[in-house]
Amino acid sequence: MVKKTTLATVDYLVERYSALAVCKPELVRAVETICESYRMKHKLVICGNGGSASDAEHIVGELMKGFLLPRRLPESMQERMKKICPAEADYFMENLQGTLPAISLVSEAGLNTAFANDQAADLSFAQQVLGMGDAGDVLLGISTSGNSANVVYAVQMAKVKGMKTIALTGETGGKLKGLVDICICAPSPVTYHIQEYHLPIYHMLCIAAENEFFGEEE
Repeated sequence: MVKKTTLATVDYLVERYSALAVCKPELVRAVETICESYRMKHKLVICGNGGSASDAEHIVGELMKGFLLPRRLPESMQERMKKICPAEADYFMENLQGTLPAISLVSEAGLNTAFANDQAADLSFAQQVLGMGDAGDVLLGISTSGNSANVVYAVQMAKVKGMKTIALTGETGGKLKGLVDICICAPSPVTYHIQEYHLPIYHMLCIAAENEFFGEEE
C-alpha cells in the first residue's frame, strides 16, 4: 500500500487533464508498482525513441535529484560521510540529495552505436536490459505508437529477467499493450498530442514516488 497523499497525485493529474480519466486505473497501478519496486531497493529503467528518448532522460533528471521536495540524506549516511571524508562532509551534506535510482537506456551512446554496428540496432535496449536489469526492477517503455521494435524487444527481455513492465503509449497501445503489465494509453491517435499527455503523466509518476519516500507520512 502507498500513502494517501501519494495516490492523491493521480487525482490531481486527472483534475487538471480530464481526458486522462480513462487512464486512471492504470495510473494508480503504475504508481503502486514503481513505489513497491523502490521500497524493495530496486530501480526504474526507461527507454524510448526520438522525443520519447528525451522523455526518458527527463524522467531520470526528476528522480535522481530533488524534484518538488527536499531530500535530506539519512542520518546514517551523514555519519559515514563525517567518518570517511570529514573535510568534505559538510559540503556533501549541504548539496547532495536523496535519490530514486533511475537509468535511461538512451544515454549509452558508445554501447548503443557499437551494438548497432556489430550486432542488431533494434536490440540495443534489450542488450542493456539483459546486462543491467534485475528481478524486481521496473522497465518503463515509451512509444507513441506502441510498436517501436527496440522498445518491444526491451520489454520482452525485461519479462525474461523478471522485471515489472509499464508502457506509455497512444490510444491503441499497439504491440506493447499485449506485452506489458500496465499500459497507460494516452487518449489520442496524434503523435504530438500523445507526447503532450505523456509529460504530465510521467511528471505525476515522479511526484508520486518522491512523495512516497521523501514526503509526508500520510
